[in-house]
Amino acid sequence: MSHLFSARDVSVRFGGLQALDKLSLDVDEGTIIGLIGPNGSGKTTFFNALTGLCQTAGGQLLLDGTDITGLEPRHVYSRGVTRTFQRSRLCLSLSVFDNVVIGRQNSLDLNIVSNLLQRGRFNAAVRENHERVRALLATFSEMLAGRIFDPLHSLNMIDRRRIEVCRALVAEPRLLLLDEPSAGMTPDETHEFMDDILKVRSNNPRMSIIIIEHEMDLMRRVAERCIVLNYGRKVADGTFDAVVADPWVQEAYLGTS
Repeated sequence: MSHLFSARDVSVRFGGLQALDKLSLDVDEGTIIGLIGPNGSGKTTFFNALTGLCQTAGGQLLLDGTDITGLEPRHVYSRGVTRTFQRSRLCLSLSVFDNVVIGRQNSLDLNIVSNLLQRGRFNAAVRENHERVRALLATFSEMLAGRIFDPLHSLNMIDRRRIEVCRALVAEPRLLLLDEPSAGMTPDETHEFMDDILKVRSNNPRMSIIIIEHEMDLMRRVAERCIVLNYGRKVADGTFDAVVADPWVQEAYLGTS
């Protein structure tokens, strides 16, 4: 069976630190996978290796069977892999629209001369981007869509997180990577935000999602499969209930014996 994405014996080293140690995993189309593990277990490093933000020391990263190992981030992005970050990379002084449309950077014509000389085409592109961004915001909230030109700093935390996801979604990815999307939110906001993620999934049934989270209730709700990392190695892989029932996982990650 072919997979949308596969990692084959992927290793990453930072000096003497083995951040990923021959990690292998497969992601099928249309699945939501939860990636869990203690801090420093290699979760974000895996996202960084997949998206070209850090070099691998061995192994292969395959998208639809094509080797994307070592590609620059913009080339990985153009192949349909987008992500959010644990620490927000939004620009609070820009509008909601500006922050989201940046996610379409590969399709934007940034040539000032051609945009000045071909105003009709430029205006049509602006309208098309406005419609796309507004429709995406409306998926989360009509109220949010109505604030498309408000400065981002005027929004609360959950709406800022929604904007981050919208920026990753505007490029219509095939594989979406979410790095601790509930960070900084209250339990009620986290629950509401997970409703949003499930709504995104229902609107994009062929898109695959890998989500890094420490909130176990959240993982229980959204992840169809969980992979546990520790010291850069995969130590468990299965349904949420099967993974958290594993005595080793309980001791190493959940802190029980």
